[in-house]
Amino acid sequence: VQLQASGGGLVQAGGSLRLPCAASGLFFGSVFMGWFRQAPGKEREFVSAINSRGTNTRYADSVKGRFTISRDNAKNTVYLQMNSLKSEDTAVYFCAGDRISAIGKVLAVTAAEYDYWGRGTQVTVSS
Repeated sequence: VQLQASGGGLVQAGGSLRLPCAASGLFFGSVFMGWFRQAPGKEREFVSAINSRGTNTRYADSVKGRFTISRDNAKNTVYLQMNSLKSEDTAVYFCAGDRISAIGKVLAVTAAEYDYWGRGTQVTVSS
């Protein structure tokens, strides 16, 4: 299983970035996907999650209303659209997969609940 996040970079506060995460080696359409981030000196924190069909999403309070998670199962890709970026959004962003998916399952918000992880992509927001 490989998850590859990309799209990170340096952006000014108030700007936008879109992070894609391409998956391979798994049946993508049956896996719940999530985004986490980790800032220097801090623990990895939940950002957003989406169910296998893309019909249910969940967000951390800190990004609600600014970030949008989506997925394209035909392309085996999950996206994180980040708008109105703030300096506190600066972190390495990781995508993750939860293989224990089922109708009605609550989207996981802890890193321990995710089985697959990709390399992160750095997002730096300058103020």
